[in-house]
Amino acid sequence: MQDGAAGGLGRRAFTVLALTGMVIGGAESREPGVRLRGFTENLPPLNHEIDGEPAGFSVELLRLIAAETGLPLDIEVMPWPRAQQGASQTPASLLFSLTRTPERETQFQWVGPISPRRIMIYRLNQRTDIQLSSLHQLQGHRIGVVRDSAAARQLLADGLRPEEHLEWALDDESNLRKLLAGRMSLLLMLDWAAAWHLRRLQLPSDTLSAVLPHDTDKSYWYGLPPDSDPALVKRLQTALDRIRRDGRYAQLRQRYFA
Repeated sequence: MQDGAAGGLGRRAFTVLALTGMVIGGAESREPGVRLRGFTENLPPLNHEIDGEPAGFSVELLRLIAAETGLPLDIEVMPWPRAQQGASQTPASLLFSLTRTPERETQFQWVGPISPRRIMIYRLNQRTDIQLSSLHQLQGHRIGVVRDSAAARQLLADGLRPEEHLEWALDDESNLRKLLAGRMSLLLMLDWAAAWHLRRLQLPSDTLSAVLPHDTDKSYWYGLPPDSDPALVKRLQTALDRIRRDGRYAQLRQRYFA
């Protein structure tokens, strides 16, 4: 049996070793039990799947953020309604790529921005006969738009009629193929998505020409549930800010949108 002094020294040594172990393993043990869950939809090049695996600019950026904070991360790609439901029912979840609007402001805690959101109306470059200064000058031209998208709802709110002005599609690629086939004259699409799809189809970058901006003053963000721990939100935002400052954000953007 140790005497009192030896016992005290042993206890102090054990305490020092324990604290040292906590510091060394800090990146993994700072918030034990916290696991980030990302919920997103198919919206290339921001977020989509390649061979069943999540991919895209927003996906890679979130992985950088998770690595910077030392937190594990799972990401699922699914239809938007399911993504919204899953995120609302899951602690430490991030819904993305989410347009930040006044209506949504109190529905989430925000980390971002991920990127600007510039929705444009395009025509084929050779269709120089199509010139618009407003949506009210369509004059029989139909706009291709993804059914049930936020952009489609905005067009309906602007007074456009589906049977007269809109051509529905399931996704952006289908819309672009229909435009190329001459089934409509105009196309509504995110500018980054337009460039990405042209590269994917091995078409020249000047195949499309923007004729009218539709919605260009918003950005995409990651949204956490409103009851999320503010310390976690701050930690994620700090990580993103650091990624922007040290050049990793610019390098990632260059790979996707050069």
